[in-house]
Amino acid sequence: MWSSVQRELALLGHRSFAVDLPGHGLDAQYPVAYQAPQDLDAWAAEPSTLAGTTLQDNVDTVVDVVRRVAGYGPVVLVGASLGGATVTAVGNTIPDLVDRLVYISAWACVQRSNPIEYMQEPEFADSLMPSLAAFNVGDPTLLGVGRANYRTADPELLAGLKAATMADVTDEQFRAFLNILQPDESIAVMTADARGHADTWGTIARTYIRLTGDRSIPPAMQDRLIAEADALTPGNPYDVHTLDTTHAGFVFRAAEVAAILDKSAL
Repeated sequence: MWSSVQRELALLGHRSFAVDLPGHGLDAQYPVAYQAPQDLDAWAAEPSTLAGTTLQDNVDTVVDVVRRVAGYGPVVLVGASLGGATVTAVGNTIPDLVDRLVYISAWACVQRSNPIEYMQEPEFADSLMPSLAAFNVGDPTLLGVGRANYRTADPELLAGLKAATMADVTDEQFRAFLNILQPDESIAVMTADARGHADTWGTIARTYIRLTGDRSIPPAMQDRLIAEADALTPGNPYDVHTLDTTHAGFVFRAAEVAAILDKSAL
């Protein structure tokens, strides 16, 4: 999903590297039952290769990459949405190797342990994500993953997902993005303690890019996350930027995102 932003960063003279977390990228699982014609009953029972994948597994992968690239210059670590949990945990682990953390409408937990806990809070009330339950396939308590059928052809479901994630792009752009998504996401990652620690994560310079059209992580929740972090480390507040776009729509505003990252470069 980062290719458009990486292209713009390259045109600004920056090197970048998109990290595939465990079970993602070319290691992602796409069972036959997920293909057309779909067999949803079979897919609902299909074991997931992401089951049991932990936040620490993600951290270990990213830490290895950071250690390998840190010798070439300052490291700016960027995460969006759930990726914020991994970014924070990496900051807790190797604060001396990361020069700046950037969150793009991402979960940056401070007072609550994880995104699932924040989803119970009032600031999440305007999110459209809970209305998308019909996308889910299988029992997450048995599978160990949340499993979403992004290959559905149901027009109402697709319209709901577009409204929640990319309301500001064309239907063609939305479908192009939809086809790079993988269906499973580890429950263990979503529920792990991902709070930033003042003495490690809190010492790293931080940027937060607010997305005012976000109907997945509403602006009120983004602002709460920013405020909590700034209260934890008042001497090291977020450098806050705002884009008028949606939760995933920022990938089609890549030049603007890259311009912010360019200013954040060290």
